[in-house]
Amino acid sequence: MASELCESWPGAGPSSVRKAPEHLNSSGLRIEYAEGKGRGVYACREIPPQTLIEVSPVLLFSAEEYDAHGKHTVLDHYTFKWRDGRMALALGLGSLFNHSQRPNVSYTIDSATESIRYVTTRRVSPDEELCIFYGHQLWFDPVDTADAAGPLVPEERDDGWGGLANLDGEDENDSARREGSPFDFSEEGARDKIVPEDELPFTRIKLTPEDIEEEDMDAVRREDAWVVDLPDPRLAAVMLKYVRNSDQSGFDTPSMAHLKRIRKLDDRMSMVLILTREHTSPPVFPSDIQLPPPYSLPVPKTAALTMSSLKLKSSLWPTIYAPRKKFEPEPWSRGKVRWACEAMKEVVKRAQEAGRNGELPIAAYVPVPCDDETRIATQLLEPLSAHDTRKSASHPLRHSIINLVRAVGELRASLTSAEAKSPAPQLTPIVDPPTPSPLPTPYGVPSADQVAVALSSPRPGTPSAQSQSEARNGAHYLLTSLTLFTTHEPCVMCSMALLHSRVKEVFYLYPMEKTGGCGSITCVPRLEGVNHRYAVNRWKFVGTMAEEWKKRWGLDVDETCDA
Repeated sequence: MASELCESWPGAGPSSVRKAPEHLNSSGLRIEYAEGKGRGVYACREIPPQTLIEVSPVLLFSAEEYDAHGKHTVLDHYTFKWRDGRMALALGLGSLFNHSQRPNVSYTIDSATESIRYVTTRRVSPDEELCIFYGHQLWFDPVDTADAAGPLVPEERDDGWGGLANLDGEDENDSARREGSPFDFSEEGARDKIVPEDELPFTRIKLTPEDIEEEDMDAVRREDAWVVDLPDPRLAAVMLKYVRNSDQSGFDTPSMAHLKRIRKLDDRMSMVLILTREHTSPPVFPSDIQLPPPYSLPVPKTAALTMSSLKLKSSLWPTIYAPRKKFEPEPWSRGKVRWACEAMKEVVKRAQEAGRNGELPIAAYVPVPCDDETRIATQLLEPLSAHDTRKSASHPLRHSIINLVRAVGELRASLTSAEAKSPAPQLTPIVDPPTPSPLPTPYGVPSADQVAVALSSPRPGTPSAQSQSEARNGAHYLLTSLTLFTTHEPCVMCSMALLHSRVKEVFYLYPMEKTGGCGSITCVPRLEGVNHRYAVNRWKFVGTMAEEWKKRWGLDVDETCDA
């Protein structure tokens, strides 16, 4: 809290030249003097968002002691009210962070350790000053009124705590809006400007193993398959015809697509039949095909992606060469990132509402697509949402994502009728009943009348489903081409439901290490043999700060809970 005070200190004349002291730390910070502001904290290197940069212990004074002595000294410019009415002075770097209307650092009070934790709210560039927001009732004229480094803090009534109170015990309705929120994203810059990968507020989870190239023999993944020797080369054509007749042999399975059927080794010829995990006992051939008994042999588990891995794998069994392009993630514009941040704020609000109503604080949310083309193609003109209702429905399967998928199914079914309708913000009575039904349906399943109530009246210009065939060919199938946001990592059941619903991508805030199906105990869209893969993205929100926000928002659930 230097803010222009250094020039008025005793002994600091107009010609005095002050030198900033060295500061030893591991966060890449330094102390500097700035014209008109005095001492401040600056970045020595680039600092990622959500980085803990300082923990400042506080020195506490009783109200009586401060009234009698402290407020008559220069300390009066640096102290603020603590929660219990005492006055607090931040030690360390805490009192050197200057004020900004667009702060790049947030802070939380830790009453248990009598300290303040400072965390970056966005990426901080080298040599950029690190600033916090003091509040709107300032006792000095701010120097950086025109500074455009970050989002402007909206005007609000003074909280009486020098700006610190709004991060501890804040209004629940504003919990996702405050400075320092993990959903903050600068409004500066053109909407179509592409955001660098390391500046995105989320991390993309890769759907392929890190060692997929398998460049040495020890790294080659393999499994056993049934193989039979062909003593007469003419039997090769007979066996190929037999194997390809899946109704007769059952050997033509997708798991064999990466292997060549025939291997020639010197003057011997062999044929791979089927994996032993798919056919546990040795295969038996028709009586008119006379062959020696099959035996098991280790074969490569996947196709070869490079020429070097092709050579290694073919030494085990001839393998298909299927080079892949280097992973090229979809670029995200600034406008689309802001759209995602707003969606994540909304799903947090829905989860909080559920928690206040006695449900598990878990919610799922599908926003209106960011681009016009997808919006028209999916016919989604209003967002969809659902929350967990296992408690109120007394049903173990009423997870938020399952409820949302059901709501989407109801919407799609209604759109195939003669009169197309646009969804209301809350679609299914399982989520938010508009009116209690006098005759409750079993397990919280909505009646036809309840579904009708949950759908809004037709609007002019709303695209309608053009035909039953358009729905059948997948154009409007459940979550096709849509993005889903959820507070907690989906469990395995919900992850599989999303796969069958053909969702495009999933974003989650909190990983569930013991139950999550999108990267924790498994990653469902990464499994072999699945017929659809969707992108999985985890919000960059981990560690101590994530746990603090989880408790503050009321989103804490048991770690063994299936979300």
